[in-house]
Amino acid sequence: MNITRRRALAIVIATALLTGPACAAETIRVGLPTKTYWPTTIAETAVRQKLFEKEGIKAELTIYRSGAETFEGMAAGAADIILDPPSLVSAGRKKGVMSRIVANAAMGNFGWQLMVPAKSALEVKDLNGKKVGITAAGSGSDLLALWTIQDRKIDFTRVPVGGGGLVPNLLAGNVDAAVVYSPLSFQVAKSGEAKTILDYATAAPPNLTAGWIVLDKFAEAKPEVVQKAVNALYGAVQFMRANRDVTVKLIADLYEMPPEIAVMEYDNTIMKLETDGNMAAANVPAAVQLSLDLAKLGGLKDIVAVEDVISTKFKPVPTKP
Repeated sequence: MNITRRRALAIVIATALLTGPACAAETIRVGLPTKTYWPTTIAETAVRQKLFEKEGIKAELTIYRSGAETFEGMAAGAADIILDPPSLVSAGRKKGVMSRIVANAAMGNFGWQLMVPAKSALEVKDLNGKKVGITAAGSGSDLLALWTIQDRKIDFTRVPVGGGGLVPNLLAGNVDAAVVYSPLSFQVAKSGEAKTILDYATAAPPNLTAGWIVLDKFAEAKPEVVQKAVNALYGAVQFMRANRDVTVKLIADLYEMPPEIAVMEYDNTIMKLETDGNMAAANVPAAVQLSLDLAKLGGLKDIVAVEDVISTKFKPVPTKP
């Protein structure tokens, strides 16, 4: 074999190595708390606008039945980045699940409502001794239910029914009330099947209610993948804000609901989400502390310091479509 052929062969081998499995794009596994919920809209937008691809990574989306189940999925190694409240991070650290919020997603309980069937005469004060549906113990809906118990000085039984079971169990009379998230809350109110007796967006104090979370070991082992993932997710938020019609159609199609309900979700939830996710922002520690205080007020005992709940190592740089 002459020198020219040897060089050509070497180039072929080198090219194969560089373009083969060794250089395959990293995959980020995104865990979502339930289907009909704004984190799903964000993640689906990022996928459909190829924002993960533009960051050089792939994304696999997994939808769970509740925030608590999503956190358990991450703890078990089935998800790399998830959307959940600070309280689960705090409780998890007490149990050896070491994770942190790497990006702030929401500073309010947008669209979350305590609802009863339309014909029910119950008010919040009447729920004493009744049954109230939540997605799962430890989830965002559970925390709001616990907060209601403490704030309104009543007591009721919290019944976990999963995200997809909230409305069916409420309408079937299996529970007397339910803590319902948007856009489902908007949909059943619009249809006249249920009504709101407490709007958590205005009733509960503003605080950091949800953020994107990763395990400490994943952030340490693959910081570049975490950075690329949050870039894509916040690129999706910015795309949605700039493309109302496209986003409204996506919401309607994803969740099989009328366009007018999708518009309500867009205006009352999507447009109120955090746009840059910066955990190093000056207002974040106080917002996280308030979230933990509210969780403690609701009965959560496993509270750790704010600095153990958040990470300021990542600042999303939104990916452009």
